[in-house]
Amino acid sequence: MAGELSEVISRILRLGWWWVLGWSVVSGLSAQQFPSNWSIADARLAAYFEAEVRRIETNCMADVRTLGDWTGQREERRRQLLDMLGLWPLPERTDLKPVVTGRLDGDGFRVEKLRFQSMPGLYVTANLYLPKGVTGAVPAILYVCGHAEVKTNGVSLGNKTAYQHHGAWLAQHGYVCLVIDTLQLGEIQGDHHGTYRLGQWWWNARGYTPAGVEAWNSIRALDYLETRPEVDKTRFGMTGRSGGGSYTWTTAAVDERVKVAAPVAGMTDLRNHVCDGAVEGHCDCMFFVNTYRWDFRLNAALFAPRPLLIVNTDADNIFPLDGVTRLFTATRRIYEMYGAYDRIGLVIGPGPHTDSQNLQVPVLRWFNQHLRNQDPVVVRAAEKPFAPEQLRVLDVIPADQRNRTAQEFFGERLPPNVDSLETLRRLLARDVFMGWPSTPPDPEVRLVASGGSSGRFLREYEFTSQTLVPLRVFILGQEGEGPMRVELRVLDESGWRDWLAAARFEFGQALSRHTFSEMAASGARLPLLAPGSAVVWFCPRGVGPDRWEGDARKQVQIRRRFQLLGQTVDGMRVWDVRRALAVVRSLAPRATIAASGRGVMASHVLHAAVFEEDSLQLNLEGLPETYREGPDYLNAGRITDPTRVRGLVRSVHRVGGE
Repeated sequence: MAGELSEVISRILRLGWWWVLGWSVVSGLSAQQFPSNWSIADARLAAYFEAEVRRIETNCMADVRTLGDWTGQREERRRQLLDMLGLWPLPERTDLKPVVTGRLDGDGFRVEKLRFQSMPGLYVTANLYLPKGVTGAVPAILYVCGHAEVKTNGVSLGNKTAYQHHGAWLAQHGYVCLVIDTLQLGEIQGDHHGTYRLGQWWWNARGYTPAGVEAWNSIRALDYLETRPEVDKTRFGMTGRSGGGSYTWTTAAVDERVKVAAPVAGMTDLRNHVCDGAVEGHCDCMFFVNTYRWDFRLNAALFAPRPLLIVNTDADNIFPLDGVTRLFTATRRIYEMYGAYDRIGLVIGPGPHTDSQNLQVPVLRWFNQHLRNQDPVVVRAAEKPFAPEQLRVLDVIPADQRNRTAQEFFGERLPPNVDSLETLRRLLARDVFMGWPSTPPDPEVRLVASGGSSGRFLREYEFTSQTLVPLRVFILGQEGEGPMRVELRVLDESGWRDWLAAARFEFGQALSRHTFSEMAASGARLPLLAPGSAVVWFCPRGVGPDRWEGDARKQVQIRRRFQLLGQTVDGMRVWDVRRALAVVRSLAPRATIAASGRGVMASHVLHAAVFEEDSLQLNLEGLPETYREGPDYLNAGRITDPTRVRGLVRSVHRVGGE
């Protein structure tokens, strides 16, 4: 029996590779795109990402065929972007409390060292460059910085000091230019790295992204510029490179005071990020929380028909050229609908992801053309006139600063009144689990292996949870009539190892090649079964037999790819639990069903039960009490908390194990 079972499973695994590679031909992927050291699970994951990106691309603006189609939805799209930035409804515009802490004199310009508060305790440090010898109000440029850490003796001087040549150069050419620090690399250093490096996945549950802070600080910077007598408030431009390019995209999309924009190396399309891995070069500040499952071309389209210059280099590894040109082509279509073909441009300079004169000169010319109706020859180079220490704004960090804890409060809003399971189900489907398939595929349940011992059987079934996501359940039952009670046990990685050890002890062999060499047989045993009962073991995607290979960093980047799709790994695991419950019902139609899990898997069971109409017995061990502890569900903390979910689930299901 042991040899027969092993051979059955080996055959299934071999067929699995051909299934993945066969799908790749249909989808446009080639077998060569899968590295030879990839597991089946890795290849399937790559195919899954390709399919999900393609679905989003296909749906993105598919209903926009005329200008009327676009203008009819534009304001709702702008509201959605604000929502995904944590800015809907817009925060109160509190007193900026601006303070000029010093002044510098330069060649053809002067500088004011400035701080203001975009909201109480959220400080923005900045340098304001003012042209000399200019009378009357002139156009103003908001320059937002990319990632450049500048420190002296451990003291942050702000990334504005690394980008000072832009402010000085623009002022020398007759513009007021405000250069603002970012949250991560300002004089008061907050964080951009919650999911990227710090393991703070609860940012997702809060619906928090530092991209929202950067957009809000930019909006308030425009508010400040409006107070300056030197500034013509009807002629605002905005630019920045890398992170600053990204903040230019989002701010200019939601604030129409920006009349001309020139984002430099700040955006590419979803395909580059998810399928090609560009996401791995970016921290969290580059992305909104993709609740509405956008391709980034929607963000770009919101600037139309205002003059927009897209600037990039041809060898930028984190903003690849192919994605930038796709983004430009898609955005130009909207401009053409407006009859504004001449208001969008694309500049591609040579080189990698660097700040160069090749990119700066076209940006200045774009501002001259569209803010001044001029196009003089640019002969002066942009140079850094000051030592970084000279541009420092703060002598001491204000005691009331909240920059370092922005992730705790920014975008905070009162949760809705969720007073019924129906309301909870609707809100979770709309704002948390929006990445679930709209129509579940046929589960295609199929027996792939079976073994027996002492009157008991152990059977392995494979089923389709989602297109390109085949999963397995392992059923322990008794020969004879079908069971009247079945318990579905949802396993984490530790639970999977324990189960494997128990199955190997009783059945005397490994059940599949997915067993891991480091797992020694233990004294654990499979449970005894009461008459008429069965037990089902199940691992959702990325766990146990279908776990993704790679170190901790790779697992982080897999999770971040899911985020960009408007999903999370944990959110899709809830879907997997629902599908496993459906499989159990199909295999044991007369049975009552219990479902159990521990830790984060207990949460997946609980949230799956929200969507199950038939009564379940839930056994939840170590259920997290807050989303801060886990699991990682997009926006869930904006709606509810696990304790409230558990209370509402009790109206339909029996909850034990608490």
